[in-house]
Amino acid sequence: MTEAVQPDQYTRATAASEFIRSKTALVPTLGIILGSGLGEFAHEVDDAIAIPYAEIPHFPQSTVVGHSGKLILGRIGGVPVAVMQGRVHAYEGYPIADVVFPTRVLGLLGCASLIVTNAAGGIRTSLSVGELVAINDHINLTGTNAALGPNEPRFALTPAAGQRFFDMGTAYTPRLRALAIETAAAQGFTLTEGVYLAVLGPSFETYAEIRAFRTLGADLVGMSTVHEVIVARHMGIEVLGLSLVTNMAAGVLDQPLDHEEVLEAGRKSATQFTALLKAIIPKI
Repeated sequence: MTEAVQPDQYTRATAASEFIRSKTALVPTLGIILGSGLGEFAHEVDDAIAIPYAEIPHFPQSTVVGHSGKLILGRIGGVPVAVMQGRVHAYEGYPIADVVFPTRVLGLLGCASLIVTNAAGGIRTSLSVGELVAINDHINLTGTNAALGPNEPRFALTPAAGQRFFDMGTAYTPRLRALAIETAAAQGFTLTEGVYLAVLGPSFETYAEIRAFRTLGADLVGMSTVHEVIVARHMGIEVLGLSLVTNMAAGVLDQPLDHEEVLEAGRKSATQFTALLKAIIPKI
């Protein structure tokens, strides 16, 4: 018996985007990926249509507590958005191509900009639990890269995008980061900047690893985001990255780490996080 040929990623992403379009006439211009403990922001979407990931062809299913697994389409401040209420991670056993598949779909739906959020451990000692940080760069220590494999220029959303070798010097769009910092100041708080370091997970880091990461120049550590950003930049999507410091990294404080602490910090910071995003979105 001949084994069936699996469709390529572009074909699968196209099928997923066409299914989503069959559910709504809305064409989102902004995608938002909500990290651990931040999923409640999806309730801010007006005229929302919720599509469970399980219904979308080829879409990976989140298995982590704090990631609901729904795509919400609607408007925030009049802006058409597609909000991912939860993501999948490589530590769940998914290939990197599946981890970034939803980002590819967001681009095909029409999202020219992406707000990617995450829960992160604070490495820089001046950070505190509950603080929001604008990501200005990242360090990829996951051991892989989302652009591995055949290059697929059909994903390009701009003439300059879709290249085999593409620039990551401004992976996090300076214009959007400046807008976020300015908006936070208008709301009465300081949004600092920081470098996010990604590891594969799922175990939290050792004391020695955190000391090494600090030496490398990392301010934050987490288990997501960088591959989504790599794919977004390959497609020509502008990116704003926001980390919520949900715990201090191993060794910064004399206490063990657990995922419930991450979720609780997200719940406590929801008001500030929601107010900031709602103010930024109409300006993008």
